Amino acid sequence: MRFLACLAATSLLATSAAAETAPKPTQYVIVSFDGAHDNKLWERSLALGERTGAKFTYFLSCTFLMSQAQRHAYQAPHQKKARSNTGFAQSSEEVRIRLDHIWKARLAGHEMASHVCGHFDGGDWSEADWEKEFRTFDETLLSAWKENGVGDKEPEGWADFVRNDIKGFRAPYLSAGKGLWPALRSHGFAYDASSVSKGPVEPEDAGGILRYALPRIEEGPQGKRVIAMDYNLYARHSKAREMPEKAAEFEARTLAAFRKAFDEQYQGSRVPLQLGFHFVEMNKGAYWSALEKFLDETCGKPEVACVSYAGHAAAMAGQGSQSSF
Repeated sequence: MRFLACLAATSLLATSAAAETAPKPTQYVIVSFDGAHDNKLWERSLALGERTGAKFTYFLSCTFLMSQAQRHAYQAPHQKKARSNTGFAQSSEEVRIRLDHIWKARLAGHEMASHVCGHFDGGDWSEADWEKEFRTFDETLLSAWKENGVGDKEPEGWADFVRNDIKGFRAPYLSAGKGLWPALRSHGFAYDASSVSKGPVEPEDAGGILRYALPRIEEGPQGKRVIAMDYNLYARHSKAREMPEKAAEFEARTLAAFRKAFDEQYQGSRVPLQLGFHFVEMNKGAYWSALEKFLDETCGKPEVACVSYAGHAAAMAGQGSQSSF
């Protein structure tokens, strides 16, 4: 009996030692930008990526690549012509600069994904409605250089990039109804990032499409959860109204929330941390400033990778996931 007890104890110690020495999985941080229109913020985000080594996902809205002629022809499902909830590009020159940024970002290893076009709530859209908006997105990107007077400067490989490399999607307002999923499948998307979860969770395979969820993270003095996206923090802090005099306070609260959410995963099970942003500097840029500080101090840490959604999906596939990208 004493021998058996010693054997059991030795086995437990060996198991414990193996667990302690087993390598931990990589801690992924996934940062995305919805809309991706303001050219100054394109420059700022690209500089941030270069400085930190982070790779981002840019969810493009096609109305910001439309010429004036295309603008007047655009008609979203169940909307009048020339309507967009987020507006249009102001000039072809603005579009040309934006196209250069998109291509530069792609060459630097960042991901372009779809936020479709006019930023309408598609919760009640049918599959056909979504297919129509997806086609408009594709056609707008394919013709963007020519429509804005610089067809001769279209990079080699642009058409192939539009047709084959844009595999991710996020719905405007995170509003994804029943009609969306069959349209995503028929259009060849590999993942959707329109869901919300209580906290960080691993993406799930939903019939061959990876389903990512922005987490609710603890924030503020009471630690109440809020979606980890700049607009939701803006709504929490100032009821979605500008309060520049409190920008420093809001920045500090946001940075503290990001650090806490990261540390919980980094010291724990290492579920990917997803953060969502827009190309808008709300509350005097408090949230962008917090993001920059967070990535500056985080992306270089051991066993941390700041990646795009496509980068994370590829890593999952490389680790033997049932999902492919």
